[in-house]
Amino acid sequence: YVAPIGMQNMYVINTAVEKNRSRALQVALITIFFDVTLALACYFGVGVILEHVAFLRFLVLGVGSLAVMYIGYSLIKATPSTESKQDYEKKLFQVIITCFIVTWLNPQAIIDGTLLLSGFRATLTGKDISMFILGVTLASSMWFIGLAMIVSNFKKFFNIKILKIINVICGGILIFFGLKLALSFIQSL
Repeated sequence: YVAPIGMQNMYVINTAVEKNRSRALQVALITIFFDVTLALACYFGVGVILEHVAFLRFLVLGVGSLAVMYIGYSLIKATPSTESKQDYEKKLFQVIITCFIVTWLNPQAIIDGTLLLSGFRATLTGKDISMFILGVTLASSMWFIGLAMIVSNFKKFFNIKILKIINVICGGILIFFGLKLALSFIQSL
C-alpha cells in the first residue's frame, strides 16, 4: 500500500536527503498521521462512496490518471540538484500542510487506498477487519520512519546521478499507475 514511490515517499526522501535527520523524522511522523487517517477513511468509507456514486468514481479516475501521469512526467524531466530547490526549512504548520497535500490531495493515494483497502475489507469478517487495518497502520509507521532513517543515514551517497535515477524510476512508476488509472477510466465508460 505505501511502498510504491509516490508523492508522499518523494517528499520524505527529498527531506531526508536535503535536511537533517530530525526534520526527516518530523516529516515522516506527520506523513504517517495523514497516511493512517487516509487509510482509515478509505477502509471504512471512501470506497463505499465511490462504489455508490458512479460520477464521482468516474471523475476521480479521469482526473486522477492525468494528474498522476503529469507528476510522473515532471519527475522524469526534472533536473535534480544536490542543492535544495524547495524550502525544507518550512515552519511546522507549512510542513503539516505539505504532508496533508501529498497525502489527502494525492489522487494516486486516494484511488489506490480506496480500491486496495476497501477491496481487502470486503473479503474480511469479524475481528479480521480491525486486525487488518491495525497491520496497515503499523506498516505505514514502519515504512515512513524506516525510509527517513535509511535515506538520512546514506544521504552522502546521493549525488545528482543517483537522484536522477531515483526520479526516473519514480516517474516511471507514477506514469505506470496513471496508465492503470486511465485504463480503469476507459473501462468505466
